[in-house]
Amino acid sequence: MVDGLGIVATAVGFGLVYGLAARAAGFSPLEASAMSVFVFAGAAQFAAVGYVLGGFSWLGVVLLTAFLNARHLLYGAALAPYLADRPRPIRALMAHVLTDESFALSIAHFRRIGRGDSRGYWWAAIVTVFIPWNLATLVGVLVGGEIPDPSRYGLDVIFPAAMAGLAVGLVTSRRELVAAVVGAALAVGIGLAWDPAAGILAGGLLGPIAGMLVPERAATRVTP
Repeated sequence: MVDGLGIVATAVGFGLVYGLAARAAGFSPLEASAMSVFVFAGAAQFAAVGYVLGGFSWLGVVLLTAFLNARHLLYGAALAPYLADRPRPIRALMAHVLTDESFALSIAHFRRIGRGDSRGYWWAAIVTVFIPWNLATLVGVLVGGEIPDPSRYGLDVIFPAAMAGLAVGLVTSRRELVAAVVGAALAVGIGLAWDPAAGILAGGLLGPIAGMLVPERAATRVTP
């Protein structure tokens, strides 16, 4: 619960910025809120707003945002051993509310206690992310006209700052450090040179592979 306090602030800030972006794109409060409830994928929602403004077809929007969110396949695979005994409908609902933030909080919690914890997962996913995100979305889309330039207030850096903080908290060995550094370098490099979605996917896939190449003897813990 304490670990999630910072995430609540992040979800509020990021959800507010999304609401502002949706308002600028011509979304109604109902449309913007419905996307936050039924899609619930922060970065993909921002991308979808941009694609709508660009005149993309609905099929193009779905395919491109699915590509951007492909990293959730890796998140699901990492959580699966801890939650395999839960009923399939429950796991499906867990998958719907899975985000970068809820994954980071949950996997750290599961590792700390040595088992899965459904209540801990729901707290991370629903209380610290889903509820703040949706409330902030509604506020953002309703007051969007009052904040014409979110970057002026530094709101545009909330998401990358939060992700960096989560990554630091998960690094406990040299393997994870190598995976984080290589993944970040690939994501940024490919994102700037070609496409942000491709950068995220490449970093998420190749970073862990680089970490696995670190000799086991060298992969000692770097934190007590």
